[in-house]
Amino acid sequence: MIPILETKGLCKSFGGAQVVNGIDFRINEGETRCVIGPNGAGKSTFFKLLIGEHRPTAGSVRFQGRDISNVLPFRRVGLGMSIKFQVPGIFPDLTVLEHLKLVVHRVVRPHEVSDEIDRMLNLFNLSSESNVKAGNLSHGKKQWLEISMAVGLRPKLLLLDEPVAGLSTEETEHTGELIKRLKAEGLTIMVVEHDMEFVRQVGTQVTVLHGGKVFADGPLKEVLERDDVAEIYLGKR
Repeated sequence: MIPILETKGLCKSFGGAQVVNGIDFRINEGETRCVIGPNGAGKSTFFKLLIGEHRPTAGSVRFQGRDISNVLPFRRVGLGMSIKFQVPGIFPDLTVLEHLKLVVHRVVRPHEVSDEIDRMLNLFNLSSESNVKAGNLSHGKKQWLEISMAVGLRPKLLLLDEPVAGLSTEETEHTGELIKRLKAEGLTIMVVEHDMEFVRQVGTQVTVLHGGKVFADGPLKEVLERDDVAEIYLGKR
């Protein structure tokens, strides 16, 4: 099976600092993968390499078998990658409905736009805010709006950078249920996240980064039970 996303020997240095150091990584179609690690592990730089915001110093990024190491971010979106950044990148003066129209009309026929928007509003619990300006939404609903826009593009791969940062416990749990539902619909998802309860809720596979390298990789339960993972990420047992 050709993985939907794969990196080989991926490296990134800034001056003399090697931040990402030879990462081999792969996600198969239909998988939900969580990438975790302590502060300074290289997670953010790795994410930016995947989406094209950084160019690798060495190694490669492949999407559906194609080398995209030097492909611009917007072209990666055109290939089927959709991205949700940690900080919501919404337009504060546009309504929720207007945001969804911006993306939905690109992927469905004109007569299907209304039904697809209704589906997205219901899925992301935004129906009652459809005519509210995005700048007036709570932080949690801003996050859901941006995830809904990323999903509205009907991507082959959804990349999420800390989607529950700043959310309440209830909002975090609801976001986890959304991710599980999207996985059940066949979407491939990669999540970079710090919140371990959220990771336990959504993850089936987990990759731990440490020192710019893959420190551990495999089924969630097995990885989190390792003493060395507990020591570097969760503190001593």
